[in-house]
Amino acid sequence: MGVSVVVPIFNELENIPHLYQQIHDVVANLDRPYEIIFVDDGSNDGTLARVQEIAATDHNVKVVEFRRNYGQTAAMHAGIQYASLDVVITMDGDLQNDPTDIPMMLAKIDEGYDLVHGWRKNRQDALVNRKLPSKIANWLISKVTKFPIHDLGCTLKAIRREIAQELELYGEMHRFIPILAHQRGARCVEVVTKHHARRFGTTKYGIGRTTRVVLDLLTITYMLNFFASPMKLFGRLGLGCLALSAASALGVVAMKLIGGVDMTGNPLLLLCVLSTIMGGQFFSLGMIGEVNARIYYSDARKQPYAVRTLTNFDPQFDSSVPLERRAA
Repeated sequence: MGVSVVVPIFNELENIPHLYQQIHDVVANLDRPYEIIFVDDGSNDGTLARVQEIAATDHNVKVVEFRRNYGQTAAMHAGIQYASLDVVITMDGDLQNDPTDIPMMLAKIDEGYDLVHGWRKNRQDALVNRKLPSKIANWLISKVTKFPIHDLGCTLKAIRREIAQELELYGEMHRFIPILAHQRGARCVEVVTKHHARRFGTTKYGIGRTTRVVLDLLTITYMLNFFASPMKLFGRLGLGCLALSAASALGVVAMKLIGGVDMTGNPLLLLCVLSTIMGGQFFSLGMIGEVNARIYYSDARKQPYAVRTLTNFDPQFDSSVPLERRAA
């Protein structure tokens, strides 16, 4: 099986020569067809020029240039969509993932697994702003999604291409790839991988990223359980509100008949009215969600990024001409 190595990069000028050499030394000795796809996510430090120089001398290196910075998830999604070989390897561009783990992960794919995701068991990062938030997030995600995993944040993964290209990635969803793939029936396994301290440059991510991950966790939980049929969620909430409304109404009537309590000043009457309104709103949201789900499944796929140029891809793409001009 051929191997497509996808590497999202953003301002990694000093890392690029070492990264390319490390990847090349591994994949060139696999006795498999291979390609290395660098996705430049709007770099402004000369990274793009450096990878294009490498691509000019090695036609197994392909470059996807974004028009601007769209984020790691969009870059990874683009690399996966442009991959053409059987197994997609995703990894970071900061030299912290180790390409020598690739043969071990491919061996797991050969055993019949569809996705192999890395576990940075001996992670070489700062404790407070990287390791501790990651541990908390991984524990929370594992509990909420009921998917047993130690390290969702590890970018180093091996995925069968047909499964990888089915996944829709946006926001910070790239870290949920194993969960999304598992939802689609992929056989997943976690393996311990090597991890190195950053040698050049500075990290693009800090503790502030945790809030975005938590918000995406809410999204992924909704997608896993209710995306195809939103009424299952909102209908239950609506029925709960109507049940509360009915109980409140009965309470108001009973208090009036038995104790002579004034209905107009009874808080239960207000609760009854409020619960009825909320129940109607939840049912409305469920109906809107059902309509949107039908539109979503019937609509063409839309990409969360825009590509300026491609380098070393199929002959019909001329790397010197922007994509918008090629279409004309």
